[in-house]
Amino acid sequence: MMRKLAMLAALLATPVAAQDFSEGSEAKSWNLYAEVPAKFEARVVDVLCELTGDCPDNCGAGTRQMGLVRTADDVLVLAMKNSQPAFTGAAEELAPFCNEVVEVDGLLLEDDELGARNVYLVQRIKAADADWIKANTWTKKWAAKHPEAKGKGPWFRRDPRVKEITGREGYLGLGLEEDATYAEENF
Repeated sequence: MMRKLAMLAALLATPVAAQDFSEGSEAKSWNLYAEVPAKFEARVVDVLCELTGDCPDNCGAGTRQMGLVRTADDVLVLAMKNSQPAFTGAAEELAPFCNEVVEVDGLLLEDDELGARNVYLVQRIKAADADWIKANTWTKKWAAKHPEAKGKGPWFRRDPRVKEITGREGYLGLGLEEDATYAEENF
């Protein structure tokens, strides 16, 4: 428990001197504020398990947020997206490597003024004794899970979960009547 609290404190604390993980990185810029290329070795973890001890088999089989505990400094890095355009996919890309040590390459977002630190956009993953793989499979995996949602346009317009929620709560999340009022007043 003390280790987990120390990890959480390290994640939230402002680093005294940030390490440079950019050497050897081939990450492609997204032109995001505070992005820096970062390539490092880390153990793939279930974030909720690391912080609370709630640890299902196989890191929740891709249903939980995944993180990276860097081997260089034992810091928990939050993997928030893969290399595809939408801010999705990191958990899906990392789940097959649950509790394994891998090398990752991507973009690290850190800005002390904004309170952003250890937020990661994974672009490539390399397991031990394997070649680099691109972290870009989320859309294909989503399509395989939702064959009924075939069609044109962005995936989220066709996702059954999104359609169910917006059908019930509206696009603004305030209810269907509020959506109708907003549309009437603004369009």
